[in-house]
Amino acid sequence: MRDVVIIRLIGDRLAWYPPGASDGAQWLDQDEAQARLRALIAQRKLTPVFAVPGEDLRLLSLQIAAEERRHLASSLPFMLEEELSEDVSELHFASVARDKLDYAVAVCSRQNMAEYQRLLDKFPGVNQWLPEPLLLPWKPGEWSLVLEGDRAIVRLGECEGFSVEREMLSLMLDAARASAEQPTAIVVYGQDQTADSALLPEELQPLLQWRQGDLYTAMLVAELPARPLNLRQGAWAVRLPLERWWQQWRIAVVLFAAAIAVQMLATWSDYRQLEQENLALRGAVQESYRKAFPRGAVVDAEKQLQRQLDTMTGSSQSSGFVGLVARVGEVVAAGEGSIVSINYNNKAAEIRLNLLAADYEAVERIRSGFAKDGLQATLENSSAQGDQVRARMRVGGRS
Repeated sequence: MRDVVIIRLIGDRLAWYPPGASDGAQWLDQDEAQARLRALIAQRKLTPVFAVPGEDLRLLSLQIAAEERRHLASSLPFMLEEELSEDVSELHFASVARDKLDYAVAVCSRQNMAEYQRLLDKFPGVNQWLPEPLLLPWKPGEWSLVLEGDRAIVRLGECEGFSVEREMLSLMLDAARASAEQPTAIVVYGQDQTADSALLPEELQPLLQWRQGDLYTAMLVAELPARPLNLRQGAWAVRLPLERWWQQWRIAVVLFAAAIAVQMLATWSDYRQLEQENLALRGAVQESYRKAFPRGAVVDAEKQLQRQLDTMTGSSQSSGFVGLVARVGEVVAAGEGSIVSINYNNKAAEIRLNLLAADYEAVERIRSGFAKDGLQATLENSSAQGDQVRARMRVGGRS
């Protein structure tokens, strides 16, 4: 753990181990030490870790069913209620998956968690609170012990361990030996080999490997777990520093919001003005249309007016009533005939007309005249009427 800065409680005082702390832990109740730690955390080159005292927590292993995994966070206190003497409402539970259905659990009182948070508020960025026993080195079949002062820190497994008073160590190791597999080695870090060795039960003496050092010495050969059992979960999970960000950016946010509000107001004003102009134009168009065509429904005045104009003046899609009537009238007059009645079919762009001519030859001359003028004329019927001939024709443009 050479890339880790450890902060811990020794008695009631916070202490920390600076990089290369050959002189042991340094107290954090001095301004200079606090400033140095804050500067180191701000550099983000090393990971700050708070070592939660082993006496203040309990480490447990838990096997769950597959259907319990989804709601584990809320159901965990009730699953362990029978194993704990305290009221679960007063306890904080943290867990980490070791396998799909195998979890390691740390239990700590909410009062202690609140006290840790109060002490560490001076050092923002300490986001990992790990159980102190799990910071010791470990490998399968090996136990690790650190003896310092009147206490002992013990790691028995991947997520198993405890801290205890020195006088209770032998009893606790006997209990651990009865409930766990027999270790193949016990590595002890301490200051007095004779006194430290005497604390182990006689049956475990042959497994002893004593090394001089303290917690920091032991941590130098340990590895930070890939999935650490971090107590900062639930109510103590890391939160975004929204309040600090607001203090830093509130002026910019207010100015940006004001600019957006002004832009939206200007856009709305333009929209209202354009809407009023549009309504005025639509009213003027309808008024003009009604002057030309007082009756009938108005759906799209512009299209309706254009359609009426095309009918009357001709367009690329229609020969036009006026133009067609003029051409028909010229041909009939040239053929010495007269028009009796005329009926215009707008959809087919053709005229049905009844005419009078001097004789049948005159009727034929008129029909031939339509053909010469580029029109298509169909004689529907003809009959004698006195000394004249009455004929009915259908005349339109060539298709």
